[in-house]
Amino acid sequence: MMAEMADGVVAAGDGSTMFSEEEVRDMGGFKLGAGGHVEVTCGCTSYCYGDAVGTLRVFANGDLEISCDCTPGCQEDKLSPAAFEKHSGRETARKWKNNIWVIVDGEKVPLSKTALLKYYNRALTLTKTANKSQTGQVCHRDEFIRCTQCKKQRRFRLRTKDECRAFHDAFISDDWKCSDMPYDKITCDDDEERGSRRVYRGCVRSTTCKGCTSCVCFGCGTCRFSDCCCQTCIDFTTNSKA
Repeated sequence: MMAEMADGVVAAGDGSTMFSEEEVRDMGGFKLGAGGHVEVTCGCTSYCYGDAVGTLRVFANGDLEISCDCTPGCQEDKLSPAAFEKHSGRETARKWKNNIWVIVDGEKVPLSKTALLKYYNRALTLTKTANKSQTGQVCHRDEFIRCTQCKKQRRFRLRTKDECRAFHDAFISDDWKCSDMPYDKITCDDDEERGSRRVYRGCVRSTTCKGCTSCVCFGCGTCRFSDCCCQTCIDFTTNSKA
């Protein structure tokens, strides 16, 4: 369990420092979680629907989870920040670091301007370093998912952990639809990408590559998720801890 040390430092149960007292001073809803994490009240504002409030959980391994409390009956739990941003109805999505806020001294402050993202950013940097190909690029090519309603294929770009999570959740879903796309606002009425364009999938070795060691990843910290209950992620997480 986490505790506050005598010198004003918030620490995890194993004694490792997470946040200094200065970093979390006057932060609304801040408390120490029983699972080796910290919790803080967060929210995202939609011009149409107003504020959606939730609880952000920050883990020392870089994971971020949000439990939504937008309505008394909301059952959304363990949302990624990007998913919470979309769930809130925020009109300008894809900028969750700036759109999701916490309360500091009574004011809404974007996550990007707090210390709460330091473990997320650190994990992201380590992942990019560990998963670069010889050309220096992260080896995740673009992937496609077919809509279960219109049967059109939609492109997913996998450049960041959030983008990888969006594709992963769509891939394991049995009823993914165009309207579920978290970043690009598309519908089934939008044209499908031409086949001549789909051959370009972002490989740094060859623009029309059909799959090679430079662009196909078989599992890493960017495209596997400790909070996902699919067998692929469970196996990866288990093997990583071994």
